Amino acid sequence: MTGYAITLSSPLARALLGIVALAVALFLIVPVLVIVPLSFSSGSFLSFPPPGFSLRWYQQLFSRSDWMDSAWLSIWIACVVALLSTVLGTAASFGLVRGKFPGQRLLVAFILSPLIIPGIIVAIAVYFFYARLQLVGSPVAIAVAHTALAVPFVVVNVSASLHGFDKRLEMAAQNLGAGAFDTFRLVILPSIRPGVVAGALFAFITSFDELIVALFIAGPSQVTLPLRMWESMRSSLEPTLAAVSTLAVVASVSLFLCASWLQRRAQAGAGKVVREGA
Repeated sequence: MTGYAITLSSPLARALLGIVALAVALFLIVPVLVIVPLSFSSGSFLSFPPPGFSLRWYQQLFSRSDWMDSAWLSIWIACVVALLSTVLGTAASFGLVRGKFPGQRLLVAFILSPLIIPGIIVAIAVYFFYARLQLVGSPVAIAVAHTALAVPFVVVNVSASLHGFDKRLEMAAQNLGAGAFDTFRLVILPSIRPGVVAGALFAFITSFDELIVALFIAGPSQVTLPLRMWESMRSSLEPTLAAVSTLAVVASVSLFLCASWLQRRAQAGAGKVVREGA
């Protein structure tokens, strides 16, 4: 039996892969791009194409206290989540990368489990746990729940940076008399900073865009921006929803691109250390 083997290095395979990648990208991006012209619609309802273009819905968005309160609440919670996740995730990364102990792989799987467990399962579990503690409806409860979802992103990024850290720098600092805290502050942290910042940005995005958990544990007076968007979509499809969606997409994509750039920078630094060590 004869035939031709198609490998990823062949021109045909690269062309097919490019076509599939382009089709998937268009499938994901086009619906998002449609929101942008809708946000500038001069009509009173969402319709495509818009009957005209106007900034009235952006003006209404910034003049309505309910939307702005939800936006500031989401930003505040996301900042708290980014801070908590960065501290906890960085500490966990040090223990997992530097330490060797029984059950380490099981602990890694437990920490990273929010990445693979469906959000609805996490939301139900968190709701019943908080209901016993009478914390449902508290912004602190939302922040803690979002932190559990965001820590894995910090662990992944910081662990990658720690794997690429040149331990000879740490040993040199200790030989010069630097203590553990000074070594971390002056030597280790500057080297792994891209991974730490990337993890913090991913944690911020995770909290800012999260809806499912907020649906279960947010109270009537603690409505996050994604929850406000969900309620608006169910009640009325006014172009204000398109305006806030456009701003949210721009903010999330900007933070994601920044975090991805920092992540690539951290990985490039790790690769450089490996090549120099070899």
